[in-house]
Amino acid sequence: MKTIVEGRLADVDGVRHGQVVIEDGVIAAVSDKLGRADHVFGDDCLIFAGMGDVHIHAREDVTGHETHKETFATASAAALGGGVVHVADMPNNPAAPIDEASYTAKETLLLSRRLPVTFTLYAGIGPGTRPLSRQVPYKAYMGPSVGSLYFSTLEDLDCTLAAYAGQNVSFHCEDPILLEKHKHAATHEARRPPQCELSATRFALSMIEKYRLAGKLCHYSVGEGLPLIRAAKAKGLAVTAEVTPHHVFFDTAMLTDANRPWMQMNPPLRSPADRQAMLEALRDGTADFLATDHAPHTIPEKEKGISGQPHLDTYGPFATWLMVEQGFAPERIAAVCCANPGAFVNPYQLKKYGRLLEGYVGSLTVLDLKRSMRVRREYLKTKCGWSPFEGMTFPGNVAAVFVRGHKMPTLAASAT
Repeated sequence: MKTIVEGRLADVDGVRHGQVVIEDGVIAAVSDKLGRADHVFGDDCLIFAGMGDVHIHAREDVTGHETHKETFATASAAALGGGVVHVADMPNNPAAPIDEASYTAKETLLLSRRLPVTFTLYAGIGPGTRPLSRQVPYKAYMGPSVGSLYFSTLEDLDCTLAAYAGQNVSFHCEDPILLEKHKHAATHEARRPPQCELSATRFALSMIEKYRLAGKLCHYSVGEGLPLIRAAKAKGLAVTAEVTPHHVFFDTAMLTDANRPWMQMNPPLRSPADRQAMLEALRDGTADFLATDHAPHTIPEKEKGISGQPHLDTYGPFATWLMVEQGFAPERIAAVCCANPGAFVNPYQLKKYGRLLEGYVGSLTVLDLKRSMRVRREYLKTKCGWSPFEGMTFPGNVAAVFVRGHKMPTLAASAT
């Protein structure tokens, strides 16, 4: 099958009018006047390589214990609604994928679903675990997680990481000793103060250097830690960082008694200064990924104070907010939403994601910067059924999503 898509093409090297030819699911050519276009998008739209989210929680595993929150299928639907064509799913499941058997079991379950969105699965690092025989990304939780998939001391993590030298390891940066020290504080934010993240950041960076890791700092939130990341990059360490929509959009000045349960996540919201620092880090290249930490918990669970927010449904619209209202260049959005996520998952996939180049996967995300989107619960595809952005209006929306050359059906979530 051959498909030609025409319009304003946005990639890391600029924005230009052109056409993308997709044959058998792969980009065959990118240029001008390649033929009669099957799909033409006007100047209000930008055509990106298919967007990717490198940090989600799809919740499904062989136990089925958390499928009331989300499944691979509902996460896939939410992703497409938000303009996301590939995701990387975290390992903190009840049956955590930590060895060959448990990883294969989760992977087999995923593949049986035959979904349009591509999933990359992280393997978990816990006390005494060892690397898998094949190449996969890993996640290390410093503080409490599911079952035994975390470390009580940083020394224990150091000992385990020795076996993972040279691997790709993502870190949840919260110092477990400092978390224990502050566990009786009055608020969630005080129980997980900035020094927990700063201490863990220093440790993670030392581990990345010591064991020659390709290290990623997840959902970064503390402005004081950004100079540490910049220094590590300048030193030549293979370190990257994520920033989430919630740490860019919300801060502690916005907390009220009414919204506090819905605004609880780990790490927690930070000060307005920290929020602004995360925004600028995403803009200036200190942060490499717009990653949602999509954490779908049901409404009753959130009312009881469980941490996490769902963001897949609103990924593309949030990117339009960054461009239209925060002045991000399309090239920067192409980097943090497309090229960098693609570079992260490509070693684990058979095809290449993230660029509008010949030979890359023919999946596209088209954003309309002029067609606003008001977030309404009835349009959400996530199974948990809510969004922290409900009632808010983003300046733009997802105009279309192509998966390997196929234009996906119009999504209810795209309605204004």
